Amino acid sequence: MPSPLWPYATPGIPDDLFERLPGIPMSPREVRLLILSSLRLKVDSVLWDIGAGTGTISVEAGLLCPKGQIIAIERDEEVANLIRRNCDRFGVGNVEVIEGSAPDCLSTLKQAPDRVCIEGGRSIKAILNATWQQLEPQGRIVATAATLEGLYQVSESFAELQVRQIEVVQSAVNRLEKRGLNQTFASIDPIFVLSGEKLD
Repeated sequence: MPSPLWPYATPGIPDDLFERLPGIPMSPREVRLLILSSLRLKVDSVLWDIGAGTGTISVEAGLLCPKGQIIAIERDEEVANLIRRNCDRFGVGNVEVIEGSAPDCLSTLKQAPDRVCIEGGRSIKAILNATWQQLEPQGRIVATAATLEGLYQVSESFAELQVRQIEVVQSAVNRLEKRGLNQTFASIDPIFVLSGEKLD
């Protein structure tokens, strides 16, 4: 069911419609669109959103998968409550917020995912290994990296896990902003989005 705050069938909710907390990262709309398209969600997908942060991916996925289940995993209690508030803002009822640190909390989750989204993280290799064991056959995994070191770790893990149909995209987005009397283009920090499939 469409949200009154975002009554459209397409993703791409403007950033300023989400509640935010200082210092808590949020995937900009343009990067979010890359992540969501890489996930290739189905209406009944079970998505694990690991390191959910502000909850933007969880909210958008919840709206796109009305028969699905979104598990938002966040270790910080205050940030987890922020995700819940953003879900309430958009009337999304199929997101469950789990307070815990990945990969340790992943073994307690009851539903195996057919889609996984991992946005950065200090233990990215361990998280990838743990989620790969739980990921359903024909499932898809998407991971982001903001640094060269993160890109290397995800790439190495994908090779070790024998992820198939790998795609790597780097965002290069500029937004028009008004500064004083002038309008100028401001760049958004580039992010690598890596995705692939589990064939068996």
